[in-house]
Amino acid sequence: MMNLTASTPKGIMVAGLSGGSGKSVAAVGITAALAGQGVRIAPFKKGPDYIDAGWLQLAAGRSCHNLDPYLMSAALIRQSCVEHAAGAQLVIVEGNRGLFDGVDLDGSYSSAELAAILRLPIILTVDCTKMTRTVAALVLGCQQLGRDISIRGLVLNRIGSPRHERIIRQAVEHYTDVQVVGAIPRLASDVFPQRHIGITPCPEYAGAEEAVKKLAVMIREHVDLEAVLTLAEPMADGREDAVAGPQRSNLERDVRIGVIRDAAFQFYYPENLRALEQCGAELVEINALRAAALPEIDGLYIGGGFPETSVAQLAANSAFRHDLRQRVEGGMPVYAECGGLIYLCESLEVGGLSYDLTGVYPVRLRMEKKPQAHGYTILEVLANNAVYAPGSVIKGHEFRYSKVLSSSVKKENMAFAVQRGVGFAHGRDGLVYKNCLALYTHVHALGTPEWAKGFVALVRERGFGRDNETAVSRAGNFCGNGK
Repeated sequence: MMNLTASTPKGIMVAGLSGGSGKSVAAVGITAALAGQGVRIAPFKKGPDYIDAGWLQLAAGRSCHNLDPYLMSAALIRQSCVEHAAGAQLVIVEGNRGLFDGVDLDGSYSSAELAAILRLPIILTVDCTKMTRTVAALVLGCQQLGRDISIRGLVLNRIGSPRHERIIRQAVEHYTDVQVVGAIPRLASDVFPQRHIGITPCPEYAGAEEAVKKLAVMIREHVDLEAVLTLAEPMADGREDAVAGPQRSNLERDVRIGVIRDAAFQFYYPENLRALEQCGAELVEINALRAAALPEIDGLYIGGGFPETSVAQLAANSAFRHDLRQRVEGGMPVYAECGGLIYLCESLEVGGLSYDLTGVYPVRLRMEKKPQAHGYTILEVLANNAVYAPGSVIKGHEFRYSKVLSSSVKKENMAFAVQRGVGFAHGRDGLVYKNCLALYTHVHALGTPEWAKGFVALVRERGFGRDNETAVSRAGNFCGNGK
């Protein structure tokens, strides 16, 4: 293994020619294979993605962080990358979708743009199904379009035979200056367990660790890991991009915020949890599938996930559902995103069966087979919430299969006007009830620092659970009853 140092880690992006090209297999596999050989790897995922990030984290044995030019500035991206690469020898960033796929003609916020921001060389993964010499043409086209990036390596995926591989290698080496670093054969089954929305998240798959180990073995057989390391380039220092974050000088934790974290609710950016702590919160993890009641907490954060896969168990735990509802009625501040919003509704229909949920909001939902909203969002903050300042604009993302069947929530009791995206209904998002705010949009704390500040400030002000006699009397100050 070539010489690597933690003082100046090297970096590389593993991108794809298209979605489904095999970049996750390559990125997770290379990460696992190198980590298994003792290389300290800092993994990153481009874009708003929790599932791939979970697999990268498992492969590296180290937290995976998201980098997204839509949600955060270039300076914040570089700063985050340098900060979270501390102590690592190699940074591996997995792209998303096709290399140049963005939101407009210019490919804004694409993986290519992220590679340019970080000045990372790219290893491109190509699905070679029913192609030979055309692969070289595709690589040439990518080089021509991406003059501000450096495509240095190529992983050939779904190779059918030694002859298939040989012809592609010869064509790429003859027509381009890109090195073929690996050729992964066509497999009889998917490396990662699949379901209706793609790869199954790690926490829901009992065989996740074994799957990563097998993937590492396959990559060691079919990818030249020394070549991968040779193509990596030293990371930029990034100190000039230092941006002040939400710091408390003494880091005193004066409020306790619960975080529901289990198989149903697992989508949390590490930066979001850290931001809450930096604002003075002690975080308490809670399992909504097993706990009989909430612990003594001052506020609650319910992230996204797949409540539909555990809905029977969530519904069966009626004691926990009832306790959560009572805490909300008593004024406890709650912030919920997507899956968390679903859990706060009356019911969820899955596979023709309806399951009771907490009933905080008078809303009935049904899981559909096709996405009901998918993509980046822009929300204008209205006057009826106590987390975000009225008139401000926040960016986020939404990805949901749930459909609203019925709702008694009034339009004026939704906190955001949707400028981009779908939201909940009527061009709005952000359901409000007492001190509870639930929305389909996910935010990232680096791009939306006011989120953690606002929520922790609300929790601190309400004083719920701290023997504050005025807590219940002030419970309606968020913005009325919301129903």
